[in-house]
Amino acid sequence: MPAGRISMADNEFPLVQFMRDGFDPVGELGRIRAEHPVFPMEIPGGQTVYLVTRWEDVRGVLGDHERFSNDFAGVIGLGSNQEDPGGLGFRDPPEHTRLRKFLTPEFTVRRLRRLEPRIAAMVEEALDRIEAKGAESMPVDLVEEFALPIPSLVVCELLGVPYDERADFVKLSKDRFDFTAGPEASLQAINDAMTYLTDLVARERQEPGEGLLGQLLRDHGDELDDRTLASMADGLLTGGHDTSTSMLALGTLWLLRNPEQAAKVREVDGYINEVVEELLRYMTVVQVAFPRFARDDMELHGVPIKKGEMVLCSLTGANRDPGLGDDMDVVRPGRDIAGSHMAFGHGIHRCIGAPLAQMEMRIAFPALLRRFPGLRVAGEVPFRELAIVYGVKELPVAW
Repeated sequence: MPAGRISMADNEFPLVQFMRDGFDPVGELGRIRAEHPVFPMEIPGGQTVYLVTRWEDVRGVLGDHERFSNDFAGVIGLGSNQEDPGGLGFRDPPEHTRLRKFLTPEFTVRRLRRLEPRIAAMVEEALDRIEAKGAESMPVDLVEEFALPIPSLVVCELLGVPYDERADFVKLSKDRFDFTAGPEASLQAINDAMTYLTDLVARERQEPGEGLLGQLLRDHGDELDDRTLASMADGLLTGGHDTSTSMLALGTLWLLRNPEQAAKVREVDGYINEVVEELLRYMTVVQVAFPRFARDDMELHGVPIKKGEMVLCSLTGANRDPGLGDDMDVVRPGRDIAGSHMAFGHGIHRCIGAPLAQMEMRIAFPALLRRFPGLRVAGEVPFRELAIVYGVKELPVAW
């Protein structure tokens, strides 16, 4: 095997991009970034995947849709639509451009402000439930009672999921990024979500509601078939549920372990904006970007990549790269590089829901800390293992 190339037999190495040590990337990821900017990894079947970890290189790959394709189904050659991951993240221009233009007007800051009062109400309702539950027994799991329901209900509100179906809808999205159950379980979760969303779109087409699906059908129903619209909705579910849940939980854990910062968030208006941006960079809950595929034979840092081979960009590695700034393993709210982090990706595939996620955090963190000024961690906090979206499984708290 060529020098610098590793196989699945080497245990943690091929999965290093999915691993963490608490809040931090594992040390091996930093070593790879320093010594192998483009790191070839052999996976089952003899295929080679190239891991890119430096900020400049990751930005270059993600920003270059001329040389790198996102067409997962086309490159891999999936056998049926039932296995197609769907969503904007797996499509190239011009189809990506056509579909994204339908969504862009709905995700401007001005449009999203109409959701702000409803998000604030959802947060207060969650805090009421936490307070009532805590009066009966402690500790309370903040993942289950706070970090999970808020983003779930926001996505439901955004799409227009009927109230009596929201519990089932939330369940559909919980397991797709947890690989401890194996890739088959993740694919099944994707298929189940697509089945539900396709049915929901068909019902919305008959009687459009007030949510995003209903609006798109009223404005562009003749341009979007049910499967395509369901795929777009699935992409919003993928990007807006588990990621925000993980950020709310991890961000809360960090604030509780840094009480001076928590006090400043609680007491200083506007400070939360700086904290949110820095925590997004520091946590980088989405550990790798959607896979890219080389459109032609090429070289990166002298490493040859053949047409059709997969390139994985480590967003975690990029956001902790010393080339981005000083002390990147430390949280420093107010960094002047806030707009450069890649927690939401980069280029034409940058997360369209970024303003919504930021809004959720800016509302939720101060509200939680003000309602429970004595909030504290009250037990062991188990972190996820081998997950594309990093987070904690539970966050027991008391006050």
